[in-house]
Amino acid sequence: MPAHPTPPIDLDAANTKAHFDTNLVSVNEELITQLRATGAGVDLTLSNRVEASRDWWPLIMTRASSAQIGQIASAVVSPTTTEQVAAILRLCNENNIPVTAAAGRSGVVGGSIPVFGGVLLDLCGLSGIHSVDTNSGIVDIGAGMFGDVFEDELQSEYGLTVGHWPQSIALSTIGGWLACRGAGQLSNRYGKIEDIVIGLDVVLADGTIVHTGGHARQSAGPDLTQLFVGSEGTLGIITGARLRARSVATANHSSAWAFPSFEAGADACRRIIQRGLAPAALRLYDAAEADRNWGTGDIAVLLAFDEGDQATVDATTTITAEECSNTAPLDAELVTKWFGHRNDVSALEALISRGYMVDTLELTVSWTDLPVLYTTVRDAIAATPGIIASTAHLSHSYSEGACLYFTFAGKAATEGPDAIEEMYISAWNAGTSTALAHGGSLSHHHGVGLNRARFMSAAQGAGATLVLHTMKKALDPNGILNPGKLGMPTSFGDLPKGFGSEH
Repeated sequence: MPAHPTPPIDLDAANTKAHFDTNLVSVNEELITQLRATGAGVDLTLSNRVEASRDWWPLIMTRASSAQIGQIASAVVSPTTTEQVAAILRLCNENNIPVTAAAGRSGVVGGSIPVFGGVLLDLCGLSGIHSVDTNSGIVDIGAGMFGDVFEDELQSEYGLTVGHWPQSIALSTIGGWLACRGAGQLSNRYGKIEDIVIGLDVVLADGTIVHTGGHARQSAGPDLTQLFVGSEGTLGIITGARLRARSVATANHSSAWAFPSFEAGADACRRIIQRGLAPAALRLYDAAEADRNWGTGDIAVLLAFDEGDQATVDATTTITAEECSNTAPLDAELVTKWFGHRNDVSALEALISRGYMVDTLELTVSWTDLPVLYTTVRDAIAATPGIIASTAHLSHSYSEGACLYFTFAGKAATEGPDAIEEMYISAWNAGTSTALAHGGSLSHHHGVGLNRARFMSAAQGAGATLVLHTMKKALDPNGILNPGKLGMPTSFGDLPKGFGSEH
């Protein structure tokens, strides 16, 4: 049986209203009958439509106390096969009905919110491991399988792992990882999801089924697999994937190090990663964030963890120790504490219920630009009226740069979700605009969704924006797939105030 999404916060679903004032597309009775004829489940119950239409976007979580969510789908359709997805999309395309694909709904940028109503395509039924080639290390899997269930089965039955460990692993699905171009916490060893995937099953807006990749390497035109990775359901619906798998690790090692500044710790991360063999995780916390987590005082804290075979772990341990030899080691128990709490989001609902807004802005930046960007983005967010904390950590490293993760918390001067929303949008505008002005990317692994859509043109530039919009028009000429996301033009009306091109 497929697992089901975890609601982000308690909500009186039966009495909930839509917050966004957008053009709502309904689904008529004739189309409902046709959708049921595909063999998929069709749910019109208000409470179920409400639950299926929300994700973990902090902004909309704050609306729960006022019995609001972003928008409400007109129907929830739940297929169990790729063929059913194809039939559903053909019908919606012929009738100009927007379709928003969702499964775990663990996204934090509003990517699975059905901005214009229509059909919410629940993909949780496309679950299960279809086949495993243990010799080649290839796993064929349904897009609706939840990450923790997948890893448990893969490890226990086959002694393999794909190594993709996002904080949301128990809340998210394989399709969500791919659609949002996700990164796991051990990506230095295993890669981001685009490094793990070798092939996809995708359904286009008109119902055409596409199978991509599947080979170790090939040079036969562009890589169509990567075309759909990170597309957030705007170019096609991912229904299955072939992923690289490795043997479960047999050895591991942890260490922790103190640095006088965040910049000094970041330079150590650079030196380690550029030697060509890095630990599975290098996580650097600035003094404020480290002290909040572990009471370490006025020092930046670097956590290093590796797993694999013993020879590899020994090599990365040696490299890390060499590049940290000029600073003080800390108790490796800090890594154990991080592992014990890394996926804990239990405090979030309590903070939101007390009127606080908590969110994260993650991006990548070159090593050269990192010191300036770290300071300017942190300070820009902190300068937003109502923000009471703005800290950062480095979570993923590459030879050319790293991912910085800015965590901020605030409480509006006046009570109520409208004031919180105004503060929230201002903080995001300040942080993102500053990041783009100092060489940062728009996103590292949370995707764009609705929250970041207004920045896409500025982040990409005119030429890249033209290419993306041209692909959208070619693959989805009626614009039915997840309208309002990735900064794409929409034929269904204006985006919600504050999230459109007016920024």
